[in-house]
Amino acid sequence: MQTQWDLGDRVRVVRNVRNDGTYPGVETGELLVRRGSLGAVVDIGTFLQDQIIYSVHFLDDDLIVGCREEELIDGDEDWVPSRFEARERVVARKILALSADQRVPQGAVGEVLRVVRNGESVLYHLHFDCLPGRTLAVPETALASLAEARHD
Repeated sequence: MQTQWDLGDRVRVVRNVRNDGTYPGVETGELLVRRGSLGAVVDIGTFLQDQIIYSVHFLDDDLIVGCREEELIDGDEDWVPSRFEARERVVARKILALSADQRVPQGAVGEVLRVVRNGESVLYHLHFDCLPGRTLAVPETALASLAEARHD
């Protein structure tokens, strides 16, 4: 298997890393490293003989965490922070018109499927409960957290 990074390379994690039960002394599901954090590759291994796992030392948190290749980008690559992440429930801040007869009403609840960083902007692929089976690309400015929606 060809590795993308070498020992000592600076990398950035693109999504929050939570304990999957393999990190000792930390509850399963607890946040280990926040997305956007920088670290250095200190070891390279494999999992199930088909996945490359990089042990990354996140200096700010002083943790060494195993990360899959798709969870990392080059440390010098531009980083656009996002408010939401995959599997997070969000609310439409305004009416989202898809066509003359299909709309997502303001306040509709949806779930983020994927965060898409494109240059300096962030889009979210998500499903809204009111349009089952439809995947929409929605800009961050059109969304709010569930907590924000409860206070409006």
